[in-house]
Amino acid sequence: MKTFRTTEITTPLSAEQISQYERDGYLVVSQGCSKDLIHVYNSHIYNIRSAENVVDWAKPSPNKQLNDDGRFSLRLFNPHLHDSFSEQMMKLPIIRGALAQLLGDEAVGIQSMYFFKAPGTPGQAAHQDYYYIDNEPNTLTAAWIAMEDVDEENGCLWVIPGSHKDGLRPHGRVKDSSEHEAWTDETEGVDLSKQIPVVMKEGDIVFFHNLLIHSSGKNRSTDRWRKSYVCHYVRHDSEVVREDLNKKISLV
Repeated sequence: MKTFRTTEITTPLSAEQISQYERDGYLVVSQGCSKDLIHVYNSHIYNIRSAENVVDWAKPSPNKQLNDDGRFSLRLFNPHLHDSFSEQMMKLPIIRGALAQLLGDEAVGIQSMYFFKAPGTPGQAAHQDYYYIDNEPNTLTAAWIAMEDVDEENGCLWVIPGSHKDGLRPHGRVKDSSEHEAWTDETEGVDLSKQIPVVMKEGDIVFFHNLLIHSSGKNRSTDRWRKSYVCHYVRHDSEVVREDLNKKISLV
């Protein structure tokens, strides 16, 4: 009887795409995740948060009421540690293969976040992921899956191409809390006029370097959400300083 093997690694990126990533610090892979899978996973997460009795790990916050606004106001943090579907989404073969190409060896997952971002919700100010997640050697990389179409209106990502080459910048308090969440920090001394929007279709995946300066704007739409599933990875031989993120998830 034949058995299925899941250890074969793919090489989804071309040499041109790898060069683009190295130059710009980010790369969008169009339709990296099927829309069928996107729809099923969105429904799965909705069911978790809309349940009459929300499981402890998925509760928005002790201070949030479980009405429609409260249920979907905050991100779902590290669902891969509690939910097998979320763990499998972290392990998509295209992500595993692309990361191995970009990092030169197998990656492991360390963090996941499902963002709801309802209409009117602020974004996150310009920052670098390495500021929040120190690792050695530094190989931290994000894979950001658009769970629906995202653009300037509903709060897409903005990036400064090539900014990953300038090292870690100082971070300070957020300057505009009407546009960005006040609990985050913001890069200082950066020319934000160089930011460009990363417009994506449902199922697109953007990979970006941990030193790339990136942000997201407020969701200015009246009826469009901006759901996304974002996972962070390091090369298998990197060690993460934060104790809450040092559990390595194999992508095999």
